[in-house]
Amino acid sequence: MAQDLFGYPKMVETALRGVMREALARAVREGLPGDHHFYVTFRTRAAGAKVSKYLLAKFPEEMTIVLQHQFRGLEVGDDAFSVSLSFQSRWERLTVPFAAVMTFADPSVHFGLQFEAQSAPAAEVAALPAQIASPQPEEPRKPEQTAAEIVALDKFRKR
Repeated sequence: MAQDLFGYPKMVETALRGVMREALARAVREGLPGDHHFYVTFRTRAAGAKVSKYLLAKFPEEMTIVLQHQFRGLEVGDDAFSVSLSFQSRWERLTVPFAAVMTFADPSVHFGLQFEAQSAPAAEVAALPAQIASPQPEEPRKPEQTAAEIVALDKFRKR
């Protein structure tokens, strides 16, 4: 069998990380329409990840966040996104490099992506052509009674 000298699987994964980035950027520009919401699982100790000591103690390896009702200040850059979430009535600011993301899902439309660990360096994701407008200040969302959920995405993982 011929050897893949182009590295197609890596190209596909880099492109799919761009899909995730564009979905987050659209959420910044347009909000989350209908029932759309995102589950993002990422490596908490990946290079460039910014997670408070409080959350690192609870999630030393990986963490799943839900972007649905209680989040604010979502910002999407070339190689990472940042967001503020409420954890037990305590707001925390997270920065997640796209290269640290393991899974991205929008359960409302049964869409999910799973990424290989340690692949798609930030420079490759940043090199994708992006039409992401500078984030506008986000209007505060209506506070809800419930705190952000942290859930396992095992049912979305391919085994």
